[in-house]
Amino acid sequence: MLKSSEEAEPRRQKLGLVLSGGGARGIAHLGILKVLDEIGVQIDAIAGSSSGAIAGVMYASGYSPDDILQIINETNFFKLIRPAISKTGLLKMDSAEWLYKKYLTENSFEGLQIPLTINATDLYKGKAVYFAKGEIIRPLMASTCIPVMFEPTSVNGRLYVDGGLLNNFPAEALIGTCDKIIGLHCNPIDDSFQVMNMKTMLERTFLLTINANSYSRRKYCDFFIEPPALKTYQIFELGKADEIFQIGYDYAKSLEAELTRFWLNLQSTTY
Repeated sequence: MLKSSEEAEPRRQKLGLVLSGGGARGIAHLGILKVLDEIGVQIDAIAGSSSGAIAGVMYASGYSPDDILQIINETNFFKLIRPAISKTGLLKMDSAEWLYKKYLTENSFEGLQIPLTINATDLYKGKAVYFAKGEIIRPLMASTCIPVMFEPTSVNGRLYVDGGLLNNFPAEALIGTCDKIIGLHCNPIDDSFQVMNMKTMLERTFLLTINANSYSRRKYCDFFIEPPALKTYQIFELGKADEIFQIGYDYAKSLEAELTRFWLNLQSTTY
């Protein structure tokens, strides 16, 4: 006999994880994830944008944070990027597609171990679009496609650019499916910034743009983590991956007692 709703088996609250974009700064997410793994935190769903989408895809595929860091250190990403003879971007990122195919055994959201949502910006509609089903590699490339720097990425005949342009912290993608949300944000503002060249100006402009749409979404999070030491790192500093990873790890480690209490309380509250 089926149990009534009153007699149904209790379940623990579902926990969602939001991963912001931020270029190389997003490597800090991996250090934080390592601490969450050490505590025993179990993530039920992930939402990520841009570099947060990359971290989310790899983690949801079963790679450990240390595994992902090793892949980053062993890959020369700049060799994967080619100049674009185009009016819509300076560089092509299509050659990076083989890298994702190398590490993702299934090119689908359904093949992931943890449900995942990533977002990109639809250039035609001027709206944030969420991807959670079907092919994963092209939407992932779209989510990380910094406008002007890279040519837009085509997905199903439509052109997309970086998800962070309109929503760099897609927490709302988890509302209704998760009871509690942990937010990882990697873009603290450096108020000592100085304009050095066009590259630093581009980075600063993009950072201010994505932060403008991120902090308004912090209200959706029950636990928010933003390592302040990341403010001095630039979004293209992939050569400092180990440092950035360690910053994320050390900062999360300093919050270990609070994170542990949060996780234990979440487990003890059932429905």
